[in-house]
Amino acid sequence: MKDNVLAIVNGNEIKESDIQQAINRFPQDKRNQLNTEHGKKHLLDEMVFFELAYSYAKDMNLEKDEEYLKILESAKKEILTQTAISKVMKQVSVADEEVQDYYKANKDMYKKPEKVSAKHILVDSEEKANKISKEISDGMSFEDAAKKYSSCPSKAQGGDLGEFSRGQMVPEFEEVAFKLNVGIISKPVKTQFGYHLIKVEEKVEPSIASYDEVKDSIKMGLLQERQAYEYSKFDKELRSKYKVEMK
Repeated sequence: MKDNVLAIVNGNEIKESDIQQAINRFPQDKRNQLNTEHGKKHLLDEMVFFELAYSYAKDMNLEKDEEYLKILESAKKEILTQTAISKVMKQVSVADEEVQDYYKANKDMYKKPEKVSAKHILVDSEEKANKISKEISDGMSFEDAAKKYSSCPSKAQGGDLGEFSRGQMVPEFEEVAFKLNVGIISKPVKTQFGYHLIKVEEKVEPSIASYDEVKDSIKMGLLQERQAYEYSKFDKELRSKYKVEMK
């Protein structure tokens, strides 16, 4: 793909690839704003200004300015320090076999709880709940009844609450939801919010996450632990090598 030149400032070209590289240095939400015609125009104007300011600084011989030299020395120190630390961290690695061994030895850490997917209808009295239950028995769908009668915002989705595990719902609701068989509609269940008719759509039995599901997070965790250890070790080595006076 052709890399078009968008501007030439004092002999220095600014290309489309320069704009894209600059955009990629921003967080994702900011990139979306800049990846527009207006955003790119604004960024190009900024880059032109910086090139102009750079040319001005060179002409004014600011490379010998005391303030500039102090900033430059500070930047060099920071870059060298980060480069040294980065080289030490790059020596740390975690083999796939180690990840597998860790998973096998710690499977209990990756338990997935029992879950249910359920819908409900919420009303303010047991009488209303029983009346709605009768209408459903006579042929009205649970979803249509939820849309017509429920006072919960979930009515817009036919009463659908999605998937949840224990501890996410009030105890009275949860106790019934986890005992109900799939497709069965409960009797009215009283909670602090009112009276519910509950219908379980699906049940997910408790399980252990597969190796493929967790291997990346295990590897990252092991890598971070080892990097922390190497960082501490490097710190001790440096303190023994160079003189440190704490005041």
